[in-house]
Amino acid sequence: MKWPAQRLAAGSKKSFGMYDEAAKLDAAGVDLIHLEFGRPHADTPEHIKQATKDALDAGIVHYGDFRGTLSFREALVRKLRDFNQLDYGVDEVLVTNGLTHASFAAFMAAVDPGDEVILLDPFYPQHVGKTELAGGKVVVAELDKENGFAISREKIAARITDRTRMIVLVNPANPTGRVYTREELQHVADLAIEHDLLVLSDEVYEYITYGGAQHISIASLPGMRERTISCYAFTKAYSMDGWRIGYLAADARLMPALLRIAMTEVTHVNVFVQEGARAAVEGPQDAMQAIVEADRRKRDIVVQALNQMPGVSCAEPEGTIYAFPDITGTGFQSQDLAMRILKEAHVVVESGAFYGPSGEGHLRVCFGSVSEARVAEGMDRLTRFFNAL
Repeated sequence: MKWPAQRLAAGSKKSFGMYDEAAKLDAAGVDLIHLEFGRPHADTPEHIKQATKDALDAGIVHYGDFRGTLSFREALVRKLRDFNQLDYGVDEVLVTNGLTHASFAAFMAAVDPGDEVILLDPFYPQHVGKTELAGGKVVVAELDKENGFAISREKIAARITDRTRMIVLVNPANPTGRVYTREELQHVADLAIEHDLLVLSDEVYEYITYGGAQHISIASLPGMRERTISCYAFTKAYSMDGWRIGYLAADARLMPALLRIAMTEVTHVNVFVQEGARAAVEGPQDAMQAIVEADRRKRDIVVQALNQMPGVSCAEPEGTIYAFPDITGTGFQSQDLAMRILKEAHVVVESGAFYGPSGEGHLRVCFGSVSEARVAEGMDRLTRFFNAL
């Protein structure tokens, strides 16, 4: 059977970063500390699991609304209003199989062959594949590395052409750990309005912010509701990565195309899983807050340790579960250093270059994926490694 050469070539590209490299040592029984994979460590809170079990026992097992169950979407509308300051109706919310599915639907619905999509570099690599699958072309606009990877209006404006269709925003930002200010978001909003562009806003880390950092949904800025597709998930803060449950919110004009993609792919998300996610939204938030607080403690361990290692400096992440240390002082390229750390220290971290050209000279360290004790052990191993370089 023939398979299109373009699809074969795309499939051969490295997709999983250091995860694939680590799998070989895992299979050999090596004790690795995994700080590369962006998954939460905690178990899903008990009341969420119980609501799902109760739904199964109640016979909530049959087809549901293509958009998501009404009661769940009503709960999401309230959450969007109260937390994100966004006013949407129930028919402007679409429940998806995680944020990955939500953003895929957005790319497929919004991007035509030949359209250009601007990614802010460093970027989330999956957005490259989604753009290309839709027939679009990725255009990279660098973040301002000298100012903590801040959004630069000038750098984005220089990349806009008459083929530009969409700007992709991840806020809080993976991999840099930045939480963008209102002023930075206004730069994106102004350009989107001026050039009549869509914005895809990935907000999976919306609850995971530290200190005084405040998450702001760009759709809440004047003139942005009608041109933003906001994507959310329960993956990180509620520790529900394996549940594959998320949602998007968009203006009613955009929903028919988004719904058509989602219906064609999956019909709708599991109805009993939606009951568990509804319990996450409507139930007590103390378990989620405890998960975020645990992430903050682990962040502090990682940042303090990294800043004491020779050739390494690390800004304090304002959000997410990632640190993005600068390793240019070591003289090594990011991928080469990540491989040496894997083989010699048995710690798995990701090369910053995996996230785009601007990521070179950095590593991404996920402190949310393991226990506090394993984070501390990982930092001990890295300290010995860097001291021996």
